[in-house]
This record gives sequence, structure tokens and C-alpha cells, in this order.
Amino acid sequence: MRAMQISSDHPLLLRIVDDLAERGWSQQNIFLPLDLTRALAAECRKRAAEGELAPAAVGRGPFSEIREGIRGDHIQWLEPGQVEACDSYLGLMNSLREAMNRGLFLGLEDFESHFALYPPGAFYLKHVDRFRDDDRRMVSAVIYLNDGWLPEHGGQLRMYLDEGFEHDVVPTGGCLVVFLSAEVPHEVLPATRDRLSLTGWFRRRGNEPF
Repeated sequence: MRAMQISSDHPLLLRIVDDLAERGWSQQNIFLPLDLTRALAAECRKRAAEGELAPAAVGRGPFSEIREGIRGDHIQWLEPGQVEACDSYLGLMNSLREAMNRGLFLGLEDFESHFALYPPGAFYLKHVDRFRDDDRRMVSAVIYLNDGWLPEHGGQLRMYLDEGFEHDVVPTGGCLVVFLSAEVPHEVLPATRDRLSLTGWFRRRGNEPF
């Protein structure tokens, strides 16, 4: 499979930028092509079968701890240069980073991402993605890798929006959800089957002193 490239002025990326400017979030039901979605899903399952995915913690640094009553996913962070499919995904996210910087002047410097596998019944309680002591995460991005997902399988991403409005995203393969990390509380509802995704954050330079 060829590594994918997309121009930062692609209409799909500009639509995401416009959505973020207008309402703080964007949902693109068809973002990844099917072959890349399936390759990423296969890589996630391979890593899980080999024991490379670990229970995710809550908190940061010395204050992080595994609390399955809050979140129950298993994760592994991506590193560039390991797998072609992952590099294609990271390349697409870099194009989106460039588009957001040009259109929204966010000063995004990098992107971090991990595979996330929620086994049946696992969930993640309502939260926001920015740490209290670290303001670098600006924009969250979740790409779903689930083939043949139906609404009755559960596992929706529930976003809590302005004026008490809730929006549920069914985690169908190839769907991308992007939202402002500090401004959109959200949760992951339990599912009846394994739920696969790539979750990541576009980050700016932090305010820590040199």
C-alpha cells in the first residue's frame, strides 16, 4: 500500500477548519479510504494480540494511575517509521495540522497519537482532553477503525456541546471526529464488541518556563 499524501488546502481539510471555527468540532464520516482503515485496524489487532497494548492511565506523569472505573481502553503510542499504514495516517494528520495553522492561527507544532482498543463493556467517563497543568493540547482527533459497525453495537462518542446539546458519534470505520480539546467534554459509551480507534492531539508550544 502506498503512503498517502494530501494537500493542506484539500477541500475536506478546509471543511474541518471551517467547522472548528464555527462550532468547535467537526465530524467527517468518510475521511480514511477503506484500504488504509483496514490496514490500521489489522495493525491495532496485531499489536493487541502480541501484548503490546497496555491499560490506559488517567492523569499525567507521577500522578497517573490505571482506574478501570474511569476508562477501560488499552493503548499504544505511535512512533513514525515503524509501519507504512501508520506513517500514512500521520502524514494526513500533518496536512490537517498545516491547514488548521493557516486557517485558525493555532500555532500547532506537533501531533501525538495512540491506538486505542476498548474491549466489550469498556468505557471512558465524561472528561476533557487538556490536562490542568499542561495547556499544549489544542485539538483532539479520533479516527475509527471498526468494520461493519452498527448503532446497536454501542461504543458511541458522546460530545457535550453548548446549551445542553449532546451529539453521539457512531464509531464506524473511516470516520474522523475533530474537536477543541479544552472546550468539548465527551465520553465513550460501552460497546458489545471490540472498539478500535486512533486517538490523537495536535499540540502547541507549552507555557512552561525554559
